[in-house]
Amino acid sequence: MRTYDIIRKKRDGHKLTQEEITELVRGYVDGSVPDYQMSAFCMAVFLKGMDEEETYWLTEVMRTSGDIIDLKGIEGFTIDKHSTGGVGDKTSLVLGPVLACLGLKVAKMSGRGLGHTGGTIDKLEAIKGFSTELTSEQFVKAVNKVGLAIVGQTGNLVPADKKMYALRDVTATVDSIPLIAASIMSKKLAVCNKGLVLDVKVGSGAFMKTVEDARKLASLMVKIGAQAGRKVAAVLTNMDEPLGEMVGNACEIIEAIDTLHYKGPESFTNLIKELCSEALMLENPKLTKEEAVNKVIEVLKNGKAFEKLVEMVESQGGDSSMIKDYSKLPHSAKTVELKSDKDGYISQIQCEEVGLSAMMLGAGRETKEDKIDMGVGLKLVKHVGDQVKVGDVIAELYINPERKDNEKAMERLRAAITIVPEKVVARKLILDIVRS
Repeated sequence: MRTYDIIRKKRDGHKLTQEEITELVRGYVDGSVPDYQMSAFCMAVFLKGMDEEETYWLTEVMRTSGDIIDLKGIEGFTIDKHSTGGVGDKTSLVLGPVLACLGLKVAKMSGRGLGHTGGTIDKLEAIKGFSTELTSEQFVKAVNKVGLAIVGQTGNLVPADKKMYALRDVTATVDSIPLIAASIMSKKLAVCNKGLVLDVKVGSGAFMKTVEDARKLASLMVKIGAQAGRKVAAVLTNMDEPLGEMVGNACEIIEAIDTLHYKGPESFTNLIKELCSEALMLENPKLTKEEAVNKVIEVLKNGKAFEKLVEMVESQGGDSSMIKDYSKLPHSAKTVELKSDKDGYISQIQCEEVGLSAMMLGAGRETKEDKIDMGVGLKLVKHVGDQVKVGDVIAELYINPERKDNEKAMERLRAAITIVPEKVVARKLILDIVRS
């Protein structure tokens, strides 16, 4: 069949067969289908959509386009967590140790940050000696011993998605629910975990701007997971403002450590309870929500979850003294306060702009080649719904005085925060839960 005919069929709103989708994607990976034809296909999907069966077929051919990470050597219930992207999202650094403490096996592959979103791998590399590059044998051994390992993605994991996403990014076809679902689930299903918890972000700092669209995406991903024989749950969470208080690398590790001592920000701690309890109920459906949450609280309060983080760091060659005494982590040379210039209530904190402010300070990269400054970042002292007066500190910026963009970063952060005269009620953090 001709690629032209496949594109025309989808352009006209007709359902594709599994063979047609498979031939198109495999052709794109091997180079026989050129960029311009795949661009046309992605735009056709963007405009006409795909049904659940087509989306599953697309996910499956993308999943099998490269390496498959077989976790059969890991004993127990293997679980993964995926976030659809956010600012200040250090969830894996807490969720992993909590679940490992409670008997689950967390075999996690994470990525690096680019632009306004931070990467788990970048944050962990703030710890001296920590290695995110393990062989398959080392990975399995670490998970069996500790219950937890976090490593970087392999070079040939789902190459179809890498090629297609790069194309979608420059052809205005990123915001398509079928294409987003296939992109996420192809990568998650290429690593053969038994369970998966999805943190689907909603709001100004997320791909999904509305709860309705986020629910559609979550439902589709949960169904794809079920078709693939995996246990999946999705939690819809508010990303109208950054998660927790800290945005950066070392400073987010500090917030994660505080949370593992049950002393972290309330909103972030509540998200951990929600995601971890869903994971526990995937492994043991007989557990009630209350029982699962209580198990999470117990290992946070008694310090066992923190001890598991220390174990993981030592297992992967890191200097655990930096975790036990986080004053040893990289830190900035100077702290600058951003103060309110008016009385009122914070009505909005634009997530993406906050993330870009942190990037300008040196906490993220604009291109893949940029070097990250692990010690810089920022702390949001005030949040949506908080009352402020002139002179109140809204945020603290941890800066390297030698960087030329510090002033621009501060002004960008100021512009990201809206203060209004009327009282504002913040949207709740947990917006919905979708289960298989």
